[in-house]
Amino acid sequence: MAKQQLDPWQRFFGPLLAADEGADAEWLSGLTLKALAQASRWRQLAPMAAALGAMERSLQLHDPRFEQNLFGCCFKNPVGLAAGFDKNAEAAGIWHHFGFGFAELGTVTALAQAGNPKPRLFRLAKEQAALNRMGFNNQGAAAVAKLLERQQLGAVGQRPAVLGLNLGKSKLVPLERAAHDYADSLALLAPFADYVVINVSSPNTPGLRQLQEENLLRQLVEQLRRQPACPPLLVKIAPDLTDEAIAAVARLAYDEGLAALIATNTSLDRFGLGERLLPQTGRTLAEEAGGLSGAPLRKRALEVLRCLRANAGPQLPLIGVGGIDSAETAWERIAAGASLVQLYTGWIYRGPELVPWILAGLQQQLDRHGLASIQAAVGCELPWLAGEC
Repeated sequence: MAKQQLDPWQRFFGPLLAADEGADAEWLSGLTLKALAQASRWRQLAPMAAALGAMERSLQLHDPRFEQNLFGCCFKNPVGLAAGFDKNAEAAGIWHHFGFGFAELGTVTALAQAGNPKPRLFRLAKEQAALNRMGFNNQGAAAVAKLLERQQLGAVGQRPAVLGLNLGKSKLVPLERAAHDYADSLALLAPFADYVVINVSSPNTPGLRQLQEENLLRQLVEQLRRQPACPPLLVKIAPDLTDEAIAAVARLAYDEGLAALIATNTSLDRFGLGERLLPQTGRTLAEEAGGLSGAPLRKRALEVLRCLRANAGPQLPLIGVGGIDSAETAWERIAAGASLVQLYTGWIYRGPELVPWILAGLQQQLDRHGLASIQAAVGCELPWLAGEC
């Protein structure tokens, strides 16, 4: 695929992202998000509408073969923004302009919380990775609901891109009250969500991952499903689960009628990088708390996806996330059983042009394998066929 002409991200941010030192990673993310939030609020004004339209024409790649209807949502393409970037849903109205078929907003908690002490987000530029221990910093469900309402997004199911909301547990709420805490968030945010993700897999809230245990997770799902007008429910799991625990989640998804599973969140494993020094703190990765994301996670995220597919069967939709930074890695995840894929760390490093690069690469693979649709590719286990791209 020819290099995209629109490349302001790499021109401006590329040098800043090429080294661990320099501009603080969280500050850069916040600066970008402030600009995107303004664009979402002003998107109907003529100058902003024109700029966003031009960007969409450069970044969006339409192909009817990409369309899928999953758990009642119509996805125009299989590439989405992962949770964690737009934590407060401030830019909810413009993610389709970046070429995404869907965007997952959050993580949102019922109570507003500042998150963990700074610094808490670190670049690992050479490895195309990041370490974060943000701790679900967000304005709380009530404030996020107001932000979503203010953006006038249109009715659920009638938007340019599918919007999911990722919900977490408030840090101050004990585990025995977790289901009620999630339900409080859901009650406020359900009217805005095409789907809702139950995040029980972040490593940065003490005790949260205990909610992945089968009985606790079942109680949580059942509590949320009793809420009025509950959107489709998904669960996001950790890459650090054993195969037995992954199989238990797959059984639960079948028993409880979950809409889909997302594999995976960030990892406590350091994947052989334990001695890697963080210049910002002078400590090694092994000594630092937080979840690792990006390229080092790729192999394990693929393994978890395959384990889910083997235990859940072909009917349950799966969403692949973790280390996807090219058309080849996106195809690998789809061929292994993911109906959809999500980007985060790779998108930060490579910029918005990554989305059309991936979509063009997926088009080529459909052509080369003689497949009529992206749905036909899901779980096909066909290899990436290299060629001019």
